[in-house]
Amino acid sequence: MERKWWTLLAVSVATFMLLLDITVVNVALPSIRKDLGASFTDLQWVFDAYALTLAALVLTAGSIADRVGRRRTFAAGLVIFSLASLLCALAPNPTFLNLSRALQGVGGAVMFAVSLALVAQEFLAGRERGTAMGIYGATIGVAVAIGPLVGGALTDSLGWESIFYLNLPIGAAALVVTFLKLRESRDPNATGVDWPGVATFSTALFLLVLALVRGNAEGWGSALIVSLFVAAALLLGAFVVIEQRVAEPMLPLGLFRRGAFTGVQLAAFAVSGSLFALFLYLTLYLQNYLGLSPFQAGVRYLPSTVLSFLVAPIAGALLSRVQARFMLCVGLAAVGLGLLLMNGIQPDSTWTTLLSGFLFAGAGVGLVNPVIADVAVSVVPKERSGMAAGINDTFRQVGIAVGIAVWGAIFVGRGADQVRELAAGTPAAVGARPRELIEAASSGSLDEALAAVPAESREAVARAAREGFLSGLNTVLTLGALLAFAGAALALWLVRESEIERDVQPEPAQAT
Repeated sequence: MERKWWTLLAVSVATFMLLLDITVVNVALPSIRKDLGASFTDLQWVFDAYALTLAALVLTAGSIADRVGRRRTFAAGLVIFSLASLLCALAPNPTFLNLSRALQGVGGAVMFAVSLALVAQEFLAGRERGTAMGIYGATIGVAVAIGPLVGGALTDSLGWESIFYLNLPIGAAALVVTFLKLRESRDPNATGVDWPGVATFSTALFLLVLALVRGNAEGWGSALIVSLFVAAALLLGAFVVIEQRVAEPMLPLGLFRRGAFTGVQLAAFAVSGSLFALFLYLTLYLQNYLGLSPFQAGVRYLPSTVLSFLVAPIAGALLSRVQARFMLCVGLAAVGLGLLLMNGIQPDSTWTTLLSGFLFAGAGVGLVNPVIADVAVSVVPKERSGMAAGINDTFRQVGIAVGIAVWGAIFVGRGADQVRELAAGTPAAVGARPRELIEAASSGSLDEALAAVPAESREAVARAAREGFLSGLNTVLTLGALLAFAGAALALWLVRESEIERDVQPEPAQAT
């Protein structure tokens, strides 16, 4: 088998592991909460700890890879991710788990930063690379498709720890292929690492997410939350100044003058910040509200994930025939429509209320992912492909991290308002009790919270908590749809085919 196919295999296996880890964790969250005594905020951090470190470090990892070698860096990422997975499986409490998840994010950042660059260096831009990206997109589809089923089956039979043990043999196999079959490459013009940029960006992002996660509990006007927002804004401003002044910025702002580059980053942010960030809250609905087991919840995701898997290779084949902006627009619009169709969940609804939305959203994701992957590395010179891939993954992970935090704040805030209104005249409507009830309903501990409610009010309070949960969920589904629609419009406006590198075939030799 040719080296380029071995490269695609190694990258696809590693990507499969990364995405499988996200989707299997999704359905395991209620079991993690029960075994480790995790709160609603802890469950948010299971995702955000991973996404934050990945987003903060992926650009730096790309720069390091361009300098010291992409194969070597990719292998280091595999080792870090696999070891962190072992620590996750051994976690005795939520804090240890979330710190281990943050370490997973470090390994994930390294692998994400160079995965697309490794593919781009082996496959010519245009039809050949489109085929590779179609396979890459299909890998994403498979991971998303079987992840909930694998996670549900493992959690039900062996416990949630097994979802992290699963990464060890996958990581070992990818590491063997990497050392035996991949070609080393680097950017000969790469210089140092922008450490001031790393420090300001990562700290700003952490403070922003922390403020969003803690805002409902502390009060949005409290000194702590206001200070966190102000500090995050100042650090982001400092980051922009640094990037304009350093010789080798981690995020070259000049790239954003190219519309296609900006458009594909916004598309990545939109799909991640809408559907992918909302998977957390949909899983809480399926398991903690409807009472489905992890495996049963995984089965309910199948219509969406299988359709995403089937559409991805078709999208890859269309890359050389259909303009990228049209594919991005249609795909994101389908995601938005899917989220709108999921809206309107009632207390007596079943999971089939989500079915039509799952189908549209799954098709949209299958269409969008290969296009984003291709355009992200095709709008810059090949020697900057590592940085370009890192920037794109940064926008993806920032979308997930900020999306989970924003939707969580709105979800809890809207739900608490509904509880306060429906439970008026009872102790459940006073002080922080409405928020606590929504968080209890979300994390699967509502029965424990209701035990402290007077018996005569318990049924009314339970009804208020459940309706508040649905009110918050319907609200964030609507807002997620609006984000996807905005991404579709921006992609259609900004992405231009003339700015995307396409394969230029050599002229045939002329007879003499």
